[in-house]
Amino acid sequence: MPTAATSRFPRPSARTALVAAVAALTAVAATACSTSSSSDSKAGGGASAASGSAGGKKIEVVAAENFWGSIATQLGGDRVHVTSVITNPDTDPHDYEPKAADARTVAGARYAIVNGIGYDAWADKLLAANPAGGRTELKVGDLVGVKEGGNPHRWYSPDDVHKVIEKITEDYKKADPADAAYFDQQKTAYEAKSLAPYTKLISEMKGKYADTPIGASESIVTPLSEGLGLKMLTPETFLDAMSEGTDPTAKDKATIDDQIKNKRIKVYVYNSQNSTPDVQAQVKEAKDAGIPVATVTETLAPAGATFQQWQTAQLQGIEEALAKATGR
Repeated sequence: MPTAATSRFPRPSARTALVAAVAALTAVAATACSTSSSSDSKAGGGASAASGSAGGKKIEVVAAENFWGSIATQLGGDRVHVTSVITNPDTDPHDYEPKAADARTVAGARYAIVNGIGYDAWADKLLAANPAGGRTELKVGDLVGVKEGGNPHRWYSPDDVHKVIEKITEDYKKADPADAAYFDQQKTAYEAKSLAPYTKLISEMKGKYADTPIGASESIVTPLSEGLGLKMLTPETFLDAMSEGTDPTAKDKATIDDQIKNKRIKVYVYNSQNSTPDVQAQVKEAKDAGIPVATVTETLAPAGATFQQWQTAQLQGIEEALAKATGR
């Protein structure tokens, strides 16, 4: 993820690194078995290494990003071993440069989870370099019906998160039929207990703040605003430009300046991991105008948080901003 005051522009070295990683993947494909990434072997939830499935062998899972990896870990319990590739909050998943260790991890996986929709094209290439028999691949974009060019930030869509939970559980049961009842229990416990505060908060916020106009720094906020029933006023062209690392138009910036100056938006939400000079200027303008500001991040923050801990904390921040702005 870009650090503060930087923009998301593809790095020239990305293609070279990807070629090297793919070459490494090809070299290890024939011999790879159980693997563990040096970045993260627990994927924001912690799969136990003490016991395995009924057959004595865990399902090896690789997730391109740790937000999906955290969910996969918690649904799989001690029957799976999940490795997430992107775990560092300062890493940009859009132009991540795969390493040889990532190639080995992918080669040994029986189940792979990628976001798709152009968000992690490097992961698609690594998987394509090793078309292993018996491996199941979940591409979230395909699952939820969002095509290339659509908004890739599906982990910010509450509805899509639940679709992914259903699909991962289904795929685990197919991979390990003997433990089907166990995976059903894991899913039930996860949704009824672990994910409950997240689900409840979304429902409460939607009931209380639906149709409240907000502004945002990029398209990562759009799926969440839709899930909360908020009204996004920031031009979509600006949101997309900031997410894709391209320059926003002067017209869009003028529109946003007007929205802030005349308080047409009640709250401004920005991705603190992609805080460009344009975004910083808008944050300052919003604060100066007395508009509450809330933040989100693109990957788990802190890196060791679970998906629900991370999302719930961010929702609470947005709720506080909405309450301050509306008096409700």
